[in-house]
Amino acid sequence: MRAIDRFALKGQVAVVTGGGGGLGSAGALALAEAGADIVLIARNRAKLEAAADAVTQTGRRALIVEADVADETAISAAAGQVVDAFGRVDILFNNAGITDPRTVLDIPVADFRHVQDVNVTGAFLTVRAFVPAMIAAGYGRIINMGSILSARGMANRAAYCASKAALANFGQACAFEFGAHGVTVNTLGATVIVTDLNRDLVRTQPALYGRIVERTPIGRLGEIDDLMGALLFLAAPASGFVTGQTLFVDGGYTAG
Repeated sequence: MRAIDRFALKGQVAVVTGGGGGLGSAGALALAEAGADIVLIARNRAKLEAAADAVTQTGRRALIVEADVADETAISAAAGQVVDAFGRVDILFNNAGITDPRTVLDIPVADFRHVQDVNVTGAFLTVRAFVPAMIAAGYGRIINMGSILSARGMANRAAYCASKAALANFGQACAFEFGAHGVTVNTLGATVIVTDLNRDLVRTQPALYGRIVERTPIGRLGEIDDLMGALLFLAAPASGFVTGQTLFVDGGYTAG
């Protein structure tokens, strides 16, 4: 295989959760530009349609599935729909996630649990739903959307920190369970990536984000393009001997 072909996704099918905006739609577009057909899963139909339009403009097919990743019945049905439509699933980008910026003493138990339900249980349910098709084919790439907070703490982010640490360790367990079947499982440990969804927060909370920049050797927050190369690597044949890892895309934030 030529070096460049190790990064090609032509003929593959990629499932992207939280695919209606932000990093989800950006990741879907990057995977499509590399040659994959795309399945977009989210709850907002209008955002899904906009993301699907961007995918189809690359010449790739796009399938929209309205579903909540924390709904076991809906995700199971989504997996059946995808296999019926495409006959295969090669890549799962578990991107759907939420946060709740409250302290341990302030966040209600129900809201803490809700963050875990979406960020951790949602990934668990999508893996259970889509990995059988990968195992049957003897090939698959699962990429979980982690964070620098998969390995670090931060005030007012306890629920999110707990979920992202759990997600990274869940990925390691999955790596052991699925590796013999040709399925790799890795986590993207991203720093704050500036998108249209959080640009106003970055602007209006300079102290918080300034502290992140100060301890980042490269000296800035991340941009969407910073993350796409890592995503494509983990999604491609090139990463076939990489599994159970957290790839931090953070400008060096976690190095110290």
